[in-house]
Amino acid sequence: MDRSKEIAGFLRTRRAAITPEQAGLDSDGRVRRVPGLRRDEVARLAGMSTEYYTRLEQGRAGNPSPEVVEALSRALRLNASEREHLGDLLLARRAAVRRGPQRPQRVRPGLFLMLETLGHVPAFILGRRTDVLASNHLARAVLTDFDALPAPRRNLARYYLLDPQARERVGDWERIAAETVAILRLEAGRHPDDRQLADLVGELTLLSPEFSGWWNDHKVLRRTHGDKHYVHPLVGEMHFAYESFQVPGDTEQTLCVYNVEPQSPTAEAVRLLRGWASPAAVPDPAAEPADGGHAR
Repeated sequence: MDRSKEIAGFLRTRRAAITPEQAGLDSDGRVRRVPGLRRDEVARLAGMSTEYYTRLEQGRAGNPSPEVVEALSRALRLNASEREHLGDLLLARRAAVRRGPQRPQRVRPGLFLMLETLGHVPAFILGRRTDVLASNHLARAVLTDFDALPAPRRNLARYYLLDPQARERVGDWERIAAETVAILRLEAGRHPDDRQLADLVGELTLLSPEFSGWWNDHKVLRRTHGDKHYVHPLVGEMHFAYESFQVPGDTEQTLCVYNVEPQSPTAEAVRLLRGWASPAAVPDPAAEPADGGHAR
């Protein structure tokens, strides 16, 4: 990933999204040739020179301090995910030293057991790049049978954007797919040298008509909670309130749980699915990586 281009694209799109009125700036009478804020206006709001901000936006400012990142975040009114992403982009050298090389991702035996304990609702564990590291039988019944796919293909973004079934099964598909691209954008800022992520982005660029437009918006998102709507071919519409948690001891694994309102139509649909879907045998995670033997 070309970090200078990433910094430039992110800062340009963020300042283009804010009007001078929203930023509390009075009109200076000049004709505006760009949407949103000009560079000199962002610099003034952040308390820095226009020359320095220009070098920042062009990726030529060296290694700015956390205070500079915070000042820009306030000036551009960034949300929590955007602040995190800006820090990843601008503080990359420090972050790279701190994080070190990536290791293959494995799911602990206790987490496999937890997924089966949560057998009354769909639940799964995501790793880097939205790789599906483990899932319970209801998650495979509601979304798709990830365990039936080759290990390198078990990826949530690839499912949403490339599997024709997803467009039919995922309610509000466009919103969910766009949010997933924003999650990948956040990942790319955090792991700029992840070759598998670069390959995934390349594949999605080539095969998904919508991907490039969403990717070039430079929107970022960290999954926390929200609503999901599915239309299952056997039980019809299903509505879930999902919660996502970072796994203790491994901040790059996320447990996703699709909660169900008691005594709702979805609860009845899940009950029927639970009767039709046979839980797969729990693999021995001590014997092989969670991805079926492929380092991810």
